[in-house]
Amino acid sequence: MHLAHSRVGGQSVPVVRVEGQWRDLRPLTNAITPDVLSPDFLGGIRGAGLPAIDEPEAFGPPLAGIGKIVCIGLNYADHAAETGATPPPEPILFMKAPDTVVGPADDVLIPRRSAKTDYEVELAVVIGSTARYLDSPADADAHIAGYAISNDVSEREFQIERGGQWDKGKNCETFNPFGPWIATADEIADPQQLGARLWVNGELRQDGTTKNMIFGVRHLVHYLSQFMTLYPGDVINTGTPAGVAMGRKDQPFLRHGDVVELEIDGLGRQRQTFRDA
Repeated sequence: MHLAHSRVGGQSVPVVRVEGQWRDLRPLTNAITPDVLSPDFLGGIRGAGLPAIDEPEAFGPPLAGIGKIVCIGLNYADHAAETGATPPPEPILFMKAPDTVVGPADDVLIPRRSAKTDYEVELAVVIGSTARYLDSPADADAHIAGYAISNDVSEREFQIERGGQWDKGKNCETFNPFGPWIATADEIADPQQLGARLWVNGELRQDGTTKNMIFGVRHLVHYLSQFMTLYPGDVINTGTPAGVAMGRKDQPFLRHGDVVELEIDGLGRQRQTFRDA
């Protein structure tokens, strides 16, 4: 199934695609919230006899009430190499605030005084049931509701050159376009075999695959559960492949009017116009 919020006349309508047909979820819920991600709720959708609708023309973020966004830095071998970094022995963690989330086609604001706003196509893992102190990576699947696309927009000067935590360059407003939908875990046969691509003004910049993750999805869920409790509605941004502006010789950071498009196999496509804040 694909869970989403359709934008209709200024309203956000919860919808689901089941066996190729979009359906209205409002007979069951007014929004896709963490409660909707539970195995029991998801299991009840298929037999609910929901009314069919036309394919949505516009999408908002596919999840309301995100708890926390945990991000993984330098998690692709090719990305670490392009930035001159040594692959980390353990996952590098930082956080994004849920209020950075916008829809997949919403404008993204380049912060004032920014010279190094960058893009990052990322596989997002959406947690569906509480995970704490998991015994092994094999236990992770039972806690994953599904997968989506995140654009982990970053300001590299704020992140790296201004001292302190990476969070300064990661939490500017609109810095996490999310969606267009959450594909439930049964839709993705292997999260480590997904192509991920990103274009800027029609130029292909990132063309990678999740098989190049240093730490795979199941490892990350297990690892994080040793340090924090993962709750339904939490999101994990799992890192980005090579091709970011920071890693290129000409460092083509984003400017007002640039159009960024990104996609991951099975998870749809995003398109944002970047504008000065």
